[in-house]
Amino acid sequence: MPVHVGTSGWQYRDWRGVLYPERLPQRRWLEHYAEHFTTVENNNVFYRLPRRSTVETWRSQLPPGFTMAVKASRFLTHMKRLREPAEPVARFMEAAAGLGDRLGPVLLQLPPTLRADAELLDACLARFPPGVRVAVEPRHPSWRSEVIRDVLAGRDAALCWADEDGRPVTPPWRTAFWGYLRLHRGTAAPRPSYGDRALRSWCRRLAETWPDEADCHVYCNNDPGGAAVRNALRFAELMRGLGRDVPVPKR
Repeated sequence: MPVHVGTSGWQYRDWRGVLYPERLPQRRWLEHYAEHFTTVENNNVFYRLPRRSTVETWRSQLPPGFTMAVKASRFLTHMKRLREPAEPVARFMEAAAGLGDRLGPVLLQLPPTLRADAELLDACLARFPPGVRVAVEPRHPSWRSEVIRDVLAGRDAALCWADEDGRPVTPPWRTAFWGYLRLHRGTAAPRPSYGDRALRSWCRRLAETWPDEADCHVYCNNDPGGAAVRNALRFAELMRGLGRDVPVPKR
C-alpha cells in the first residue's frame, strides 16, 4: 500500500507562482493541484459544511486514484465537543459521500481545551459508517493514556501524529493498520519550512512503524509562502528513497 503525500488545503493565494501559474483561474486550482499530488486534506469543511453538489464538483476535478481527506466539522468537534454525535456525523458524512471513491480519511482535530473522555470518543467513533477511516488529533495532554490508545485501536482509528517546530507533539502510537501524519510548522528558512533533517526523521519514523503493505497519509500544514508545497514534494522524494511506494500523479 502506498504513502500518500499532499498538503492541508489547496486554496491559498500566495501559492501563485509556487504551484499555480499566475493567470490560472482559481476554479481550476484543484485540478492543477492534482497534477502534482495524489492526495489533499480539505480543511474548508471544518469551517463550513459544503453542499453535496459542491463536493461532487470537487470529485469531478479529481483523477482516479486521488484521495481527499476531510477535516470533520467544528460543529462536531468544537461546539458539540463530541457530545450527541449521531446527527452531526450523519450530516457531515452525507456531504462527504459526494466524493465517492475519492474520499480519504476523516480527521477529527480536537480542541486544545477538550480533556480526555474515553466513552465520549468511543461513542463518536462508533457513529462513522463502516469502512470510513477516522484519524484523531487530540491536543490536550490528558489524552496520552493507555485507555485512549485502546479506544482508538478498538475502532481501528489512527492517532494522528503531529509535528510543531520540528518536534512530535503526539505519542508515537500505532493504533491502526494505517497511519496519518500532519506537519504543522517547521523551523527552517524561510519559516515555516521544514529542512531535510526534520523531513528525513519523519520519513524514518513512518518506515520503521508501518510495514510496506500499510497505507499512510502525510499532509504538510505549513502553507504560508508555499512551504507546504515544497516540503510535501521533498517528503515524497525522500520516502521513495527509502524504497516506499509513493504514487505519482496521473497527468
